[in-house]
Amino acid sequence: MSFAPLVAVVGGGQLARMMAEPAAALGVPLRLLAEAEGVSAAQVIVDQLVGDHTDLDDLRAVTAGAHVVTFDHEHVPTEHLHALEGDGVAVRPGPGALVHAQDKGVMRERLAALGVPCPRNAIVASVDDVEAFGLPCVLKTTRGGYDGKGVWFVRSVDDVAEPLRVAHEKGVRLLAEELVDFRRELSALVARSPSGQAAAYPVVASTQVDGICLEVVAPAPDLDPELAAQAQQVALTIAGELDVTGVLAVEMFETTDGRILVNELAMRPHNTGHWTQDGAVTSQFENHLRAVLDLPLGSPAARAPWTVMVNILGGPAEQSGQVGRLYDGYPHAMARDPHLRVHLYGKDLRPGRKVGHVNAYGDDLDDCLERARHAAAWFRGDLGNESE
Repeated sequence: MSFAPLVAVVGGGQLARMMAEPAAALGVPLRLLAEAEGVSAAQVIVDQLVGDHTDLDDLRAVTAGAHVVTFDHEHVPTEHLHALEGDGVAVRPGPGALVHAQDKGVMRERLAALGVPCPRNAIVASVDDVEAFGLPCVLKTTRGGYDGKGVWFVRSVDDVAEPLRVAHEKGVRLLAEELVDFRRELSALVARSPSGQAAAYPVVASTQVDGICLEVVAPAPDLDPELAAQAQQVALTIAGELDVTGVLAVEMFETTDGRILVNELAMRPHNTGHWTQDGAVTSQFENHLRAVLDLPLGSPAARAPWTVMVNILGGPAEQSGQVGRLYDGYPHAMARDPHLRVHLYGKDLRPGRKVGHVNAYGDDLDDCLERARHAAAWFRGDLGNESE
């Protein structure tokens, strides 16, 4: 019987799945609210309920007797989180913080008040509003978007009708943002505990394709040390001012004129932090658990000069549903690179779906890039049956 505090986790995706390993090492029991039987996290977390994260009764069931509740995603209704707090459950991050990751309009208003550098933006409700803001621009639904969904690059008034229609149908606001001339995308990841202790990971560079993170390099190559320090300080400021508990990922643009602008916030473990599983002294998943339990945080320092994370995405449509097929990639990938670290999510294959990732670390960046890219391509099936 465990006497450690019980942590309830809402959402059965790969982020919850990857909390299970450090939880087991720490002796901390997890209870999962899964959206369906057999989802990614449900394969590794024994104590589980199947339910709906928008149903308050289901949320109360999974948090009954729990010391704290945390999240695999940010889509639990804010009013339900307040209700859980009223029941005496520690909600981490709390609804007052989490709303800034749930609603991009609220986020932009708060960051502006804090003086955090952001792209020029405005709430728009008509074609005239968008024209007045200026084209080309980016339009985003303020709620519900992820992995490129709910985001449109609009270059003419003809492109505006679809975003307006979707926002109207979903009953959400539409946010216009300037089309930033950026060199690359960065991510500053921090962890923060209720007592105020914080840890900042090295700033990383990420490559996005069609709104999906493809690869991450830690640390960001050739990043000016002053700009890296500024990015970390921005993330720490946001975490402190918004009273974030747990991991906070601040996705940023590094502009061509040497500035940083905040793009998105995520208040949970994040794809740009997966490199920490093998490349940092303490992974983002362990530090998230430590933070929500108000335990002392672990070191965020890198274990090697370079770590490269590449996502494994589902391949051709004819492979859809073949969840076990990825296992076939192990013999080649492991024999070719004994230092490679592979993380699979137990998900059915669908084109473009994140089904796993690989981490390669070492002293030479080009070598790490080649090793990680080759392995991910092999698992995707892009390299056929060749062998080396």
